[in-house]
Amino acid sequence: MGAAFRCTLSDFGQWTAKEKLGCLISSVAKAGFSSHFHKQTDSWEAEILVITEMAGKLLAESPTFGSWSLLLEYEIPRRQKRPDVILLADDLIFVIEFKVGAEEFSGADEWQAYSYALDLRDFHAASRGRTIVPVLVATSALDFPTPARLGCGGTPGTVLPVQKVNSQQLAGLIAEAYRACSRKVAPAIDVEEWESAAYRPTPTIIEAAEMLFAGNKVADISHAFATNLTATADAVVRAVQRSQLERVRTICFITGTPGAGKTLAGLNAVHNPELRKDGRPAGIFLSGNGPLVAIIREALARAERSRGKPKAEAIRVVKTFVAPVHDFLAHYGIKYPSDAPTEHAIVFDEAQRAWNQRKMRSKKRGELSEPQLLLQIMERLPDWCTVIALVGGGQEIHSGEGGLEEWGAALNLRPVPWRVIVSPDLLQSGASVAGHRLFTTVPVPNLHVAECPALHLAVSVRCPRAKMLGQWVDGILRNAPVPVERGGAEFPIVLTRDLGAARAWLASRSDASDRAGLLASSGALRLRAEGIEVSSGFRTGYSYAEWFLSGAEDTRSSKRLEVAASEFECQGLELDWTCVCWGGDFIIEPGVGKWRYSRFSGKRWKKARKAENRVYIANKYRVLLTRARKGMVIWIPNGDSNDATRDPGPLDATAAYLNECGIDWL
Repeated sequence: MGAAFRCTLSDFGQWTAKEKLGCLISSVAKAGFSSHFHKQTDSWEAEILVITEMAGKLLAESPTFGSWSLLLEYEIPRRQKRPDVILLADDLIFVIEFKVGAEEFSGADEWQAYSYALDLRDFHAASRGRTIVPVLVATSALDFPTPARLGCGGTPGTVLPVQKVNSQQLAGLIAEAYRACSRKVAPAIDVEEWESAAYRPTPTIIEAAEMLFAGNKVADISHAFATNLTATADAVVRAVQRSQLERVRTICFITGTPGAGKTLAGLNAVHNPELRKDGRPAGIFLSGNGPLVAIIREALARAERSRGKPKAEAIRVVKTFVAPVHDFLAHYGIKYPSDAPTEHAIVFDEAQRAWNQRKMRSKKRGELSEPQLLLQIMERLPDWCTVIALVGGGQEIHSGEGGLEEWGAALNLRPVPWRVIVSPDLLQSGASVAGHRLFTTVPVPNLHVAECPALHLAVSVRCPRAKMLGQWVDGILRNAPVPVERGGAEFPIVLTRDLGAARAWLASRSDASDRAGLLASSGALRLRAEGIEVSSGFRTGYSYAEWFLSGAEDTRSSKRLEVAASEFECQGLELDWTCVCWGGDFIIEPGVGKWRYSRFSGKRWKKARKAENRVYIANKYRVLLTRARKGMVIWIPNGDSNDATRDPGPLDATAAYLNECGIDWL
């Protein structure tokens, strides 16, 4: 961790502008950001000129200011944020953000500067208890009166209101703020310690997140209709407590049928106050499912906004405890490979989707699989840790997702002891994990494996009216339909060849409080001819947070029944009513009665010959068919005899097969 460029105020003039610019470009390039944007380089050159002038004015006012430290492009640990300038002025911290060429001070720019200051207060250990002054510099603004609210009231840890100045006023503002706010008796900040300080959320931000989670209960994400989650939550708390008490490393594997509440169990674990007792730090919920992370963050932030709190502040809090797993692993595995995380307890959502070694290598993330890397990172903690892995059966939907066995292999490679607490399904190839096993070989002696039935969520809380839906779907996908009661009139499943009729059915079933939506496989590319776009380019540019959370008045909302979410956007989530739009990537072979697995390439379908690719395709439909809480309609297009990519024969055979599996016609 650290700044791209650092020196004392008195030494700033000893470096040429070209040397300073070279340090900035080199540092940002190493961090993985492009340094070839002329606009950014031009901004840095302008900032260096302003800072040089600022330094000269401050030194002219008092030579003692020369010992202050300047840090340019300092990366706030784990926040992926880089304020333009940090000025450590004895016991004060100035956070300076430049808007080169700006003539006005926008609200968004003010929030950017203020949030940087809040992040330092809340996450940066060496900034705790210090007075922080956020400064927004619109370099071309007309004279702007300096805000009068510079007094700190003697309260340590104060973040002042954003001070707005132009480039000529910057030095004067800093000198005035120093005179008004420096406590003088407080020890000066040691720049070496400050720059290398750890990421550590303050109790205030932790409490804010707990209140936020507790107030919303993530109701938009999961409906907990059953009480079986209580036993699971208690088992997790006991595992964490025991890990701390006995100073051991523990990994818990939670399994469950689709919709059983695994994600909810993980979120509860993160914000459960019981886990913060006895000096334990807060945990973090990690997921490789980008849309899920975005939607959880947005849902919680909207809940806070409805209570009158700023949405941006709520999002800032949520990001501390709900984060992309790939970012977490990149931070500790690549950027800072010797650092240990602050969190002793972490939740890894959809753990079976963790990347294998081949995928990590192709993404230039090193030679270890994600399970190997995560275990190695947690072993850096000197005393104890607990990993809570949430495992869904048959949920691997993309190449490079290692599956459950990747975790067993990673554990068998660890040189230090781990306590492995698992649900019985993980050792017995149960239905909830689609026949997978954690260990394909005998566990090594330093692994202490123990079964815990409470870590298995056997009943779907997503579909309280159709508790065995997952088992029924599994039979369909294996060409071995089982006579399981799906819920009948209480959980209707109907079949149609008419998309308009499917939309009308959804509209007639769902009320204003329900969420209905179209779902489609990302491989069903020929649904484009029917008006359903699933290409990757389209999905990248579409807000699925709005799709999942906004009301029918918003054209981006799922309730408009215009845009279909793919398995990537809806995995881990749920809707009240769904329409599964069937594609040509997974259809019944006429006359054979077995599934045909295909991918669309160029202008035609090609059979998927690799076994793992066929598994991914089937799992896409497993995800799509298990998202509904109240009921679903399956739409299979009629096809077009004049279009070989939409051959009616296999589509007709698929519709007939699903009807034989017990799905009635609409």
